[in-house]
Amino acid sequence: MARQLGFDLPSRTALGRDAFFVAPSNAMAAALIDGWQTWPGGKLVLTGPPGSGKTHLAHVWAAASGSAIVAARDLPGADIPTLARAPVAVEDVPEIAGDEAAETALFHLHNLVLAEGRALLLTGTPPVARWGLTLPDLVSRMRGTTEAMLEPPDDALLAAVLVKMLADR
Repeated sequence: MARQLGFDLPSRTALGRDAFFVAPSNAMAAALIDGWQTWPGGKLVLTGPPGSGKTHLAHVWAAASGSAIVAARDLPGADIPTLARAPVAVEDVPEIAGDEAAETALFHLHNLVLAEGRALLLTGTPPVARWGLTLPDLVSRMRGTTEAMLEPPDDALLAAVLVKMLADR
């Protein structure tokens, strides 16, 4: 039986602005990220299906704003006052739905970041109304946040992303 040879090719994931391909499915979200200094209330929610570009845009924003990126599930162990001293991106917020400690930590982070005059970016797959958060004050703050939904990519964007992924490898 023939043995398949594997190649240990280096991989780097390009997450810069120049590696983000703007298409009709993500143009509004990309424009909001580029104009982050004018977000209403200093905050924005990015939603969309897996692979639509939420994490890539979070990295683009982090590079532009000097923000930290934190997973929502890591918030209970995070130093919230220190995080709030700069802009913050919180990824995968729906993952903490029903987790009282994590929702409380996000609530405090939200309030501190905005009180410090910093910006806050939040991401999640479903629309905010379906995040399943249970802390009433946090729910109201999330629902009062501008939301940009990334749509599933069209064929042209998928082709561009495929070329990018091959270049990453």
